[in-house]
Amino acid sequence: MPKHFTYKSLDDLRADVAARGLNIQFEDTIDRVLQPVQIGHRKIGNALGIQPMEGCDGDLDGTPGPLTYRRWERFGRGGSKLIWGEATAVDKDARANPRQLFLHEKNVKQFEDLAKKTRAGHRDVFGNDDDLLVGLQITHSGRYSFKKPYLVYHHPQVDQRTYVDKSNGILIDDDYPVVTDDYLEKLEDRFAAIAVLVEQAGFDFIDLKQCHTYLLSELLGARVREGKYGGSFENRTRFIRNVLEKINAKVRKDFIIASRINAYDGIPYRKNPVSGIGEPMPCDLPYKYSFGVDKHDPLREDLTEVKQLLQILIDNNVKLVNVSMGSPYYNMHVGRPYEKPPVDGYESPEHPLEGVERQFRIAGELQQAFPKLPLVGTGYSWLQKFLVNAAESNIKNGRISIASTGRGAIAYPDFVKDLQKHGEMKRSKVCIAVSHCTNLMRSKHNELGQFESGCVPRDPVYAKIFKESLKKQKKQKVDQ
Repeated sequence: MPKHFTYKSLDDLRADVAARGLNIQFEDTIDRVLQPVQIGHRKIGNALGIQPMEGCDGDLDGTPGPLTYRRWERFGRGGSKLIWGEATAVDKDARANPRQLFLHEKNVKQFEDLAKKTRAGHRDVFGNDDDLLVGLQITHSGRYSFKKPYLVYHHPQVDQRTYVDKSNGILIDDDYPVVTDDYLEKLEDRFAAIAVLVEQAGFDFIDLKQCHTYLLSELLGARVREGKYGGSFENRTRFIRNVLEKINAKVRKDFIIASRINAYDGIPYRKNPVSGIGEPMPCDLPYKYSFGVDKHDPLREDLTEVKQLLQILIDNNVKLVNVSMGSPYYNMHVGRPYEKPPVDGYESPEHPLEGVERQFRIAGELQQAFPKLPLVGTGYSWLQKFLVNAAESNIKNGRISIASTGRGAIAYPDFVKDLQKHGEMKRSKVCIAVSHCTNLMRSKHNELGQFESGCVPRDPVYAKIFKESLKKQKKQKVDQ
């Protein structure tokens, strides 16, 4: 496939955006992104953040490993004033891989050290950390839990795309059980208990992960589920309402609660066997699955219920929301516009700029509907060094409060520091969206069941790990 990002200048990028009839705007002068933003009772020093991006580098008991500390400390030293910590499981069986972080009663001290090292790195560079906000995302991986899938409901297309290790005898068919209401009731209490541990560990905020089609995200789209957690919008939001009520009763009043949500799940895609390009899987209309999806045209969003969800979050003391979309498992181009697909993916069915515009358009509509709620925007990494020019425009025009980057920060953790010093980001350090970080996430042929994930093109540590993964993958094929 041809290379998409060929722009030598901001004007080149603007010209291509205009030629495609897209609504993405860029500012020449950078100022607003470096101004403070109020979040609840706290004020952060700039409007640039780091998204939750897993490193798959914890110990098998869920404790942060050496590369976890290294990564977080680099974030702390980088200049972003919002560090949105990565997905951390609430239970050992709720992890997406065996090295995902898992917070529990026996490793609170190690997570406390993680937050302390992050802040200490920031103080070393910037003198103090009074305007820095560090949070932790908690999650249940649902149908993508690595030991066994925990399904909220059966989705005929997604069930076909749900990975299982056939050696363990698990088969996702119509008879595969969905989680019970009793399981979900007990899980509410587990989320509340882990929230207390996040507070004890000294983080500034907790994020309840409702995105990327993991369990809490899937609950929001559980239209075909029976019982009190499915069907109506009231039932589909019961879990998050109950969890927020329980958390608010347990944590101090000034502890910030946040949530990363999917504003648009999209529909499953599959690779065309001839072209390699992703194509939507056939589905019946009206579409009766997922969240934020137009049931008459599921390739487009319907934000009616998303706005209702945001109001519920506001009413339950949520002070910060990160807007995301899509699933990394079956429509990765929606959530992460890329140059090259991950190893289990497909060539993008759209130009990456179309995916960027979708992210900006949807977040913009939500921010304008809730101007007092700080929303954090996604979808910036593919723009490379020009992401700050787009962020400046979106913030200036009230389309977002904070612009944040995930893959981009893995590649370039000190992008804000360089922006402050040089007035721009360095082209030689930016993420180039070739999906090697995701490829490492997908690499399982390791003694611990998972290779650590990071930026292969920009960080020698992960270049070495990537070479090792390729070597072991080749040996595995030979042995077979």
